[in-house]
Amino acid sequence: MWLQQLSLTDIRSYAQADIHLTPGVTCFIGSNGQGKTNIVEMVGYLATLRSHRVATDTPLVREGCDFGIVRAHVVEGDRHVTIDLQITPGQANKARINRAAAGRARDILGIVRVVMFAPEDLSLVKGDPSERRAFLDDIVIQRAPRMAGVRADYDRVVKQRSALLKSGSRDPYLDSTLDIWDEQLAALGAEITDARVRLVAELQPFVHERYAAVAGEHSATHVTYQPRCTTTLAARMPTSQIR
Repeated sequence: MWLQQLSLTDIRSYAQADIHLTPGVTCFIGSNGQGKTNIVEMVGYLATLRSHRVATDTPLVREGCDFGIVRAHVVEGDRHVTIDLQITPGQANKARINRAAAGRARDILGIVRVVMFAPEDLSLVKGDPSERRAFLDDIVIQRAPRMAGVRADYDRVVKQRSALLKSGSRDPYLDSTLDIWDEQLAALGAEITDARVRLVAELQPFVHERYAAVAGEHSATHVTYQPRCTTTLAARMPTSQIR
């Protein structure tokens, strides 16, 4: 897969930018503040629907504009795909695939696949565990786009459950309602955790190989994912579901 063209309209510092790329290595060179990182950020956004720099979409849209548009043309073998993504702060993003409206923005996930390293990635080592979980989830979703729905459902259940607990004193059916949310939270959380465990296990030989290349062939390293609970869906969910 390679990105043949990227167009930005009212995104970050760009009123309009059209970038044509070729297979192989591309370097963006320029002075500080010219928008090089903005380009890389939006390629990553197409792959994950998340920015590696900010938590919300508002800073992504050029100041004074209601929305921004990212368009990409992707080539994979003989397959050519055009993606249009409209980013509107405070509203659901809208997407088109080959000019046809997508049912949900997350339907574009898996078309663009990236491996990104940025200064912010130091938080994987130095930051909160939530940074590492989010990093793994982004990789899982690129490999299995349906997991974006699982993560969205999990976040929704967490919000609903939290709202219920805050209003608990006014809800005479608190215990029974809470049991329903707890059951959904456990099922969705187990599926996400299981996907992380499988991913880290599959990454282990690559981590070992790369570490040995840096530290010497006799050096060894091992990575594992240690969830707070030991029960996963491994016995019930076929591996093909996360691939």
